Amino acid sequence: MRAASAALTPLADALAGLRRIAEPVPPRAVPLVGAAGRIAATDVLAPGDLPAGLTALRDGYAVEAAQLGGASPYAPVLLPREPSWVEAGDRLPVGADAVLPAEGLEGRAVVAEVGAGEDCRMAGDDLSRGDRLLTAGQRIEPRHLLALAAAGLREVAIREPRLRLVVTGAPEPDALAPMLSGLIVQAGGRPETVAAPDDPDAIAHAVAAERADAVFVLGGTGFGRSDRSAEGLARAGHLLAHGLALRPGETAGLGEAGGRPILLLPGRPDAALAAFLALGRPLIAALAGAAEPPLRTAPLRRKVTSIVGLAEIVFVRAQGGEIEPLGGADLPLRRLIEADGAVLVPPEREGYPAGSEVEMVPL
Repeated sequence: MRAASAALTPLADALAGLRRIAEPVPPRAVPLVGAAGRIAATDVLAPGDLPAGLTALRDGYAVEAAQLGGASPYAPVLLPREPSWVEAGDRLPVGADAVLPAEGLEGRAVVAEVGAGEDCRMAGDDLSRGDRLLTAGQRIEPRHLLALAAAGLREVAIREPRLRLVVTGAPEPDALAPMLSGLIVQAGGRPETVAAPDDPDAIAHAVAAERADAVFVLGGTGFGRSDRSAEGLARAGHLLAHGLALRPGETAGLGEAGGRPILLLPGRPDAALAAFLALGRPLIAALAGAAEPPLRTAPLRRKVTSIVGLAEIVFVRAQGGEIEPLGGADLPLRRLIEADGAVLVPPEREGYPAGSEVEMVPL
C-alpha cells in the first residue's frame, strides 16, 4: 500500500490507465420491451421502405384521381363499378392513387374530385431502406423503440457491462450503495452489490469474482489501519494507483484483476460521487462502447475557486439559464442531494470567475 505522503496520480493518467484495461463487452440481443436506456451495440438500419407502398391515411374509397376530374354534385362522374373500400393504414390496390371520402360517392356516382396522392402516404414516407435508426454507442430512448418496432424489428443488440459493487466494512450494503447502483444503471451497466468485511483476503475474494466485467470497491480506500481495500486489490491482481490528484476523491485508486478493471471509491459521499463521475462513468462507457453524451454549457452564477495541481469536482445545480456552485469537498448531504451535476475544474486552473461559461456533467 502506498504511503499517504506519496505523490498523487494525475486524474488524466488514472483515466487513461482504466481505459487501457477496459474492452467493450460482447453484445447481446434483448427484446425491444427491455431495451430502453441500454446502449446500442451496432448501427441499426431500416430493412425496407415504410410504408412499402401507397397507403391510406383515412377510411374511404381507393380511386384513380385522373378518372374523377371535375366531379361535383352538379357534374357527377359515373364509375363502371364501385371502388374498393380501404381503412386507414391499408395498402391501396394497384391502379389507385388517392382516397375518396365516403361522402364523395353516391351509389356509383362520384360527386367530389380528389388529387393524386390525396389522403395517402407515399412509399418510404415514414422510413426509407437504409435509414439509420440507431448508431452504435447511442443510448436507446423510447422514441427509438417506436421506429424499431415500426420497421418490423423485435430485438436489438446492446452492450451492458456487469458491475460488481463491493461495499466494505459493514455486514450490509451502506447508504451509498443504492445511489451508486442507480448511477451504474443510468450509465448503461448492470450492478450486483455485495458486502465484504475490512479484511484484505475477503476483499480480494470479492474482487476476483468472475461474474463481472469490472468491480467497484466502496470504502476502505484511505491510509488508516482499518483501510484495507488497496491491499485487497493488490492481493487479487495489480494495484496501479492509490491516491489521485482529485478533490474530493484523493484516496481513490485503481487496478486490475483477472483482466478486469477495478476502481476503488472512497466511502465519503462527496468523494465517492466525485470519483464515480471522474472515473466510474467513463469506465462504464468504455465497457459499453457508449458515445460521450453532450454536456450542458451555461454561465456560472458565482465564482469557483480551486487548488492548482488538483483536478477538482464542484457540485452544481441548474438555476434557470445559469449554473449555481454548491461546493465540493466536505459538502453536507443536504446540499449534495440538491446537485444536478458537477463541474470539473482542471488541475492547471485556479477556478472560474462568475459568468464563465462552463460544462456541467449531469447526474
